[in-house]
Amino acid sequence: MKYSSTISSKGQVTVPQEIRQRIGLSAGDRVEFVIENGQALLRPFRGEANPFTKYKGSLKSFRSRKEINNWITEMRDEDKDRD
Repeated sequence: MKYSSTISSKGQVTVPQEIRQRIGLSAGDRVEFVIENGQALLRPFRGEANPFTKYKGSLKSFRSRKEINNWITEMRDEDKDRD
């Protein structure tokens, strides 16, 4: 199957619906253009994995800056008690 699209004066291209569905793209997704073996490829942009993702949810949630500061103070006090 071959699909085509026209590049606008701003360099924009409409990705055909079948292609978007096959590679899992939807409105607002980022894509990357890669040259491999003399061919241009369009693929979903996955980016670098966020190294902090594994820590998500490990701390309790806070409702205010005051709660955060109190928590930090408590942590420091506990650390002092260990010395």
